[in-house]
Amino acid sequence: MLTGKQRSYLKSLAMKLDTAVFIGKAGLTENVLTEMDNYLEAHELVKVKLQEGAELDPKDTANEAAAKLGAEFVQAIGRKFVLYRPAEEKVIVLPR
Repeated sequence: MLTGKQRSYLKSLAMKLDTAVFIGKAGLTENVLTEMDNYLEAHELVKVKLQEGAELDPKDTANEAAAKLGAEFVQAIGRKFVLYRPAEEKVIVLPR
């Protein structure tokens, strides 16, 4: 569980990130989850965008993906959301 201070720190890091994964009209497929899982393992923080054809709610989709990937929901703005999951080899050092 992230604290407010940690969530704020991750939000500031996410602002500088480019979108890494796009979800289309097929929704949250196994391929999308695999791509997100690989990205989280390498970078710990992933920014995802729902394409125009995707009839999904960003927050619901983010929470579903976070539950399936063992990640933490950081934020959702518009059609984008950010997830965080610490990797075995730490890339991001969170404040206490």
